[in-house]
Amino acid sequence: MEHVPPPAEELARLDRELAELDARRAQLLTRRAWLLAALRPPAPTAAPGWNPSAWDAPAAGRPGAPAQPWGYVPPKQPSAPRSAQNVLLTLGGLLLTVAAVAFTLVSWGSMGIGGRSAVLAAVTVGALAAPAVLLRRGLTATAEALAALALVLTLLDAYAVHAVAAPDTDGLGFTAVAAAVLAALWTAYGLALGKLRLPLPAAVVLAQWPLLFGAWAAGAPALVVGWALLATAVLDGAIALWGKGTGARVTACVGGSVMAFSALMVGLTLSVTASGPLGALAPGALLLTAAAAALAGAWRASRGFARAGGVVAGLAVVAAVGGVPAAAVPEDWGVLAYLSAGLALTAVVRTRLPRNAAIGVLVASAAVVAGALAGALPGLAMVLLGPVTLLSDVWAGSPGGFRSALDPTLPWTGLAAAPVVLAVSAGLLGAAYRWWPSPARIAAPLIAREEPGSGGGPAGAPGTGTPEAGGAAVPGAGGEPGAGTAGTAGTAGTAGTVGMPAPGASGAAAPGAPHGTDAPWYAGGRAGTPWYAGGASAARRRPSGAALRGAAGAGAALLGWGALLLAGAVLDVPYAVAVAGETALVAGLLALAVRGTGSGREGSAAVPVTALVAASAGAVSAGLLSLASEGASYAVFGALAALFAGAAVRAGAGVERAVFAVAATVGCTVLTGFAGRSLGLAPHEAAPLILLVPALTVLFGARLRRNPVALPVELSGALGALVAVGLAVPDAPFLALVLALCGVLASGAAVRPERRPVAAYLAAALFVLATWVRLAASEVSFPEAYTLPVTVPALVVGFLRRRKDPEASSWTAYGPGLAATLLPSLAVAWTDPDWQRPLLLGVSALVITLLGARYRLQALLLLGGAVLALDGLHELAPYVVQVAGALPRWLPPALAGLLLLVVGATYEQRLRDARRLKDALGRMR
Repeated sequence: MEHVPPPAEELARLDRELAELDARRAQLLTRRAWLLAALRPPAPTAAPGWNPSAWDAPAAGRPGAPAQPWGYVPPKQPSAPRSAQNVLLTLGGLLLTVAAVAFTLVSWGSMGIGGRSAVLAAVTVGALAAPAVLLRRGLTATAEALAALALVLTLLDAYAVHAVAAPDTDGLGFTAVAAAVLAALWTAYGLALGKLRLPLPAAVVLAQWPLLFGAWAAGAPALVVGWALLATAVLDGAIALWGKGTGARVTACVGGSVMAFSALMVGLTLSVTASGPLGALAPGALLLTAAAAALAGAWRASRGFARAGGVVAGLAVVAAVGGVPAAAVPEDWGVLAYLSAGLALTAVVRTRLPRNAAIGVLVASAAVVAGALAGALPGLAMVLLGPVTLLSDVWAGSPGGFRSALDPTLPWTGLAAAPVVLAVSAGLLGAAYRWWPSPARIAAPLIAREEPGSGGGPAGAPGTGTPEAGGAAVPGAGGEPGAGTAGTAGTAGTAGTVGMPAPGASGAAAPGAPHGTDAPWYAGGRAGTPWYAGGASAARRRPSGAALRGAAGAGAALLGWGALLLAGAVLDVPYAVAVAGETALVAGLLALAVRGTGSGREGSAAVPVTALVAASAGAVSAGLLSLASEGASYAVFGALAALFAGAAVRAGAGVERAVFAVAATVGCTVLTGFAGRSLGLAPHEAAPLILLVPALTVLFGARLRRNPVALPVELSGALGALVAVGLAVPDAPFLALVLALCGVLASGAAVRPERRPVAAYLAAALFVLATWVRLAASEVSFPEAYTLPVTVPALVVGFLRRRKDPEASSWTAYGPGLAATLLPSLAVAWTDPDWQRPLLLGVSALVITLLGARYRLQALLLLGGAVLALDGLHELAPYVVQVAGALPRWLPPALAGLLLLVVGATYEQRLRDARRLKDALGRMR
């Protein structure tokens, strides 16, 4: 009879067979696809090019090419004939070049320089004519090699002409003329033979030197050399924009960058070192001309080059315009001239300059402002960190001025204009914060997002200031963060949407497209869209208008505070005025921080958070500055404690309120330390006084209970207690007292249920430490005096736990407490010659063992029994040694053998006894 499996088993068997069939089918399909690909002739591939949007895409001309079969190893391709030909031509041309140089510079038989020049001229003409013939026959690589040889030969011809026809001519002047002639010759040669790649770049390289060498040969001043460099850079820029061939344009771009940089450095050096305003006019004209040239190039360049040109133009204008007034004012105030010129560049948003070039100019303006602020930072750091030196001589007496309270070795030269720089920057940022919608609307065309693909070509049309295509999100325009979009023709702008086409617009995403039109090609997006092109996600990454406004307000608050601080140091105001001024600044910052907390608006947290950070730094600086005088210390720290306490009361619930409360607690702790110093107490004697603030924090925490501020305040009080412990370390009795007081405070905190898990253990540890320190100070050496204070509380805690949870292990409840006393006492008893300690230890271990047996507690039974056995062995060891010495030598081996016989005869019984003992112990808790 045929066996029919159950339905479940049959279904599982069918699933396995179907899976095997699917796997075999997939294997055959893979093999078939590979065979088809191997038989199909390869399609012509496109010319290689840089296309980031096609990364990770199938190779051009082979759509969906299948993978090779498992174990396939591609065969090694032999060297291409074209590559070998290039190597041979390169080596041949190099050898001919070396031979020509040696022929010209050294000698060739008895032929003089004139004969050699004639031979070189004939060879050069042949080398120049040969590439034309070779190009007609399709031998391009050979033609390139001969063109390179002809280039070297023309240089050698120029040298030969100088040696034969004009030996007395100045070398620099002749080099300038020769470079100009050769540049013109190779330009014409390259244009005539357009298929050659070398002549035009070589002509560009030769064109770099005529003006420069001509100026040097004429002994021209540095300004004329700068004009020569700038003229060369302008020529390079024209070639880079309109030149023929990629090689010539790239070479011109590199050469123009070097020449322009050199010209700018010459102009900047002359402008900075000018003796007066009139002396700075000529370098300024050079710099302005360079700026005009850079902007002219940026007008037609692509996005990256346009922005770079805008940066260069902006920096050149600042150096030119700011250099004239900077030469007329003292050196310390020259930075204001450059800062004013840099700020004036922001007017570019009102001009018809292309968008990318205008962005570059704004970047230059920001760089100038950042540089001016960086010059003021060292002075601000000296004001904030200078009072640290007062820690080594507290209350030495009030100094005469602000600078006297700081480090006297600090340099104050060159900082006269630093407060003005900070104040001007703070004022501008404050104005932007106050009237935010206006600057947002003005800058809207520049901060608009470009549509993917619009940045690769020329900038937007002059006067528009917008990209050629694409939506634009304007942060903060109209007073609303992220409101408003600028749509293109035929695309409706949608509020709150950035770079997403309107429904029905061209290019709208089809239903089911995973990421819309901004997605890459492999995600269903528009073909050719790069992966890095911005879309809605890019707009989301942009800061909102509210965030930008908050950043402006935060910068204004920070820079304004720094300006006032630095102004006091630069003016060297009296010490009392400086202390009062810093304290007043802290009060103002705290008011600003309290006013902005809890508003809940987007970006609004920047101003209060910055004000809080600045207030904290200012409080530390003011506190350090007040350490020069006793009265100032009490006044400043008292005022700071009151200010932070008031801020904590007025602030809303959150991190800011906790920071205020912690700062107030720290200020009160410092005041208690000052009180101990005023009373003439030693540091260890003032330690109990400092514990007043931690005691108040414990009471305050009990009052607040689960308020979020309670924990930070109590932790700051615990930090004050730790400081008190550190002060009491040199004196052991005071240290024991302080530890005991800290234990009392921890016990008070442990009364509250939410603090009990931590505070209870901390209180026990502090009491034990206090006891140990007190015993050590009294020179007590008995270990039981140190261990019993640990054992008794531990056993009490274990007893309470066992009563609450009878199933708890005795090792957890009683093991640590018993081991804390029994093990140290046993170690000492083994080296104690007296009998009292071993006797007391043995009696205690016996009682513990009996209690363990009575209440079936494993820890008590094993610990007590082990200690009792070891203690008894220690006491009986001398007598055992005496008896062993009196017995015959054969008796111990005989007794051992007898013991082994007895154990062997009753082996099964002993095993059963051991198992029963193990089971009995296992049933104990």
